[in-house]
Amino acid sequence: MSHLPPHHQRRTFLKLGIASAVLLAVAGGAVALMQPGLVDGKITPSTRLVLTQVAQGMLAGSLPADAAPRQRILDGMMARTDTFIAGLPLHVQAELSQLFGLLATAAGRRGIVGLSAPWEAATSAEMVTALQSMRTSGMDLRIQAYQGLHDLVCVPYFSGQESWALLGYPGPIPV
Repeated sequence: MSHLPPHHQRRTFLKLGIASAVLLAVAGGAVALMQPGLVDGKITPSTRLVLTQVAQGMLAGSLPADAAPRQRILDGMMARTDTFIAGLPLHVQAELSQLFGLLATAAGRRGIVGLSAPWEAATSAEMVTALQSMRTSGMDLRIQAYQGLHDLVCVPYFSGQESWALLGYPGPIPV
């Protein structure tokens, strides 16, 4: 699935979990408004919205321009995201649930992602700018959140056969 060894993926999520725990402690008022980002190990509608918007920003230029094919690709990616998350240890799932719950709040969206527009109204250009800001931030928490989101978007997206054709990849060679 990913080009990163499994132990590196776990380390990334563990670092993200520690950072999200610190952020949760600091976020105070936002915590009271939070809903879990995962329920029974599956992404919630609010997490799906966050991940869809993040994916459109991270994958800008590699998704179909037309809405219907783009939505099919994103739907497949979300199904694989559920599978990917289900394979993570329960404590990592709990930390991701907290992070997604926080990202779904206005405070989390603004503070971590740096996005002022509501998730449903954010343009692709706004997402690209916000994600670039996270990636290059001087704040470790924002960088770690970006890295976690990057893995949660890219692993499911690039493992899907429907994305291969868009990228000109014929798929694995039968052996």
